[in-house]
Amino acid sequence: MQTLFEKSVAGKRGVTVAPPEVETYSFDESLLRTELDLPELAEVDTVRHYTALSKRAFGVDDGFYPLGSCTMKYNPKLNEEIAALPGFAQAHPLTRADKVQGSLAVIDTLNAYLAGITGMDAVTLQPCAGAHGEYTGLLVIDRYHKSRGDFKRTKVLVPDSAHGTNPASAAMAGFEVVSVKSDGDKGVDIEELKKAVGEDTAALMLTNPTTLGLFEKNILEIADIVHAAGGLMYYDGANLNAVMGVVRPGDMGFDVVHLNLHKTFSTPHGGGGPGSGPVGVKRALKPFLPTPAVVSTEKGLRYEKGKQSIGKVSAFYGNFGVYVKALAYIVTLGGKGLRASAETAVLNANYLRARINEFYPVGEQRYCMHEFVLSMKKLKDETGVTALDVAKALIDRGIHPPTMYFPLIVEEALMFEPTETESKENLDRAADALREIIQEAYTAPEKLHTSPHNAPVRRPDEVAAARNPVLRA
Repeated sequence: MQTLFEKSVAGKRGVTVAPPEVETYSFDESLLRTELDLPELAEVDTVRHYTALSKRAFGVDDGFYPLGSCTMKYNPKLNEEIAALPGFAQAHPLTRADKVQGSLAVIDTLNAYLAGITGMDAVTLQPCAGAHGEYTGLLVIDRYHKSRGDFKRTKVLVPDSAHGTNPASAAMAGFEVVSVKSDGDKGVDIEELKKAVGEDTAALMLTNPTTLGLFEKNILEIADIVHAAGGLMYYDGANLNAVMGVVRPGDMGFDVVHLNLHKTFSTPHGGGGPGSGPVGVKRALKPFLPTPAVVSTEKGLRYEKGKQSIGKVSAFYGNFGVYVKALAYIVTLGGKGLRASAETAVLNANYLRARINEFYPVGEQRYCMHEFVLSMKKLKDETGVTALDVAKALIDRGIHPPTMYFPLIVEEALMFEPTETESKENLDRAADALREIIQEAYTAPEKLHTSPHNAPVRRPDEVAAARNPVLRA
């Protein structure tokens, strides 16, 4: 497909600008561009170019998108309409607080709802993504320990099944990362945890349900062990979609939590943004949250700077449009609706898992939560067909591949998260497609090695792309 520059024809215009009816201002020549290299096209050519590009992309509005650990679910268009209301969309972030009371009320109300959903005492909406939330939460933890004169807390414990952002965020925040092994039930190994904790433990980072889609049954004991050592519990909220309205991280013993509004609370996920990763904390950590905070005063809602705050972590106050969508989602569903959403996500995951188990053995036989991990090791050993081959073959069947080769503790892993927004019919179609691929692996494996056959992009050299990325045309 040609680029806009390749399609450019000298002299073509998409719009004709009328001569100005007011006196023009003459800028200093040193401030002006001498050249502006832009493609020259008619409006119809430009529209057709981007429409063609959009048809090459795949999103949740196109079909089943079971990307494990990322909650790629359908988002109600109503929430998009509400976020686009002029009073929200056109409010400038530097507008005086008394002129945007409605927008500040969105922030204040959403803070309260998220605190209630997570069991926290205070929330900041400033972080712009999940990993940004992790980093912010860890800075808060570090400031908390140091405010008490405890400077020896330099280590963050991370389970071996954790999201890769966990150790990365901990390292960026200046901590030493200590990996904790899983036990036979794929949860945190209690004995290994007891060996790892100590006076230098700042926190344990954990998501529950875990990355394997299993609820950490020993979570209260784990929290007691970490707290007894003087450390804090950090909750990675990537998997909250499985438990929102059912159980709260704060009741599990967590002190800090980040959420992904762009996954759990209705903003289209993927494609580079926008995101939002709010952080909630227990009361003792509230003074260290990013500043400014939105607070209620006699004169209405206002911004307030905290004396012990870690400072700003985002320009202005983060991605406001995402807050509006999240609040609309929560208000529309209500408490019962949020719980039903989580329960349906768990039901869908277990149904798809059971359907797959009919023709291919699912390693972990106990009930999963919102997602499950399938190992293609047996298939690879018997046919040579890999998890990558299976994922690519799904593309030819109109299904986006699940997460591949993660978590790292599972060989030839494929992680499926069907979410609550998929119907039984869609889940059946996905199971039938996977059955067909498994059967094909034993009869025509070479065909799978060259999949996909009907996609705009087939098999790019992923190693070369990672090592030598082309970031500019």
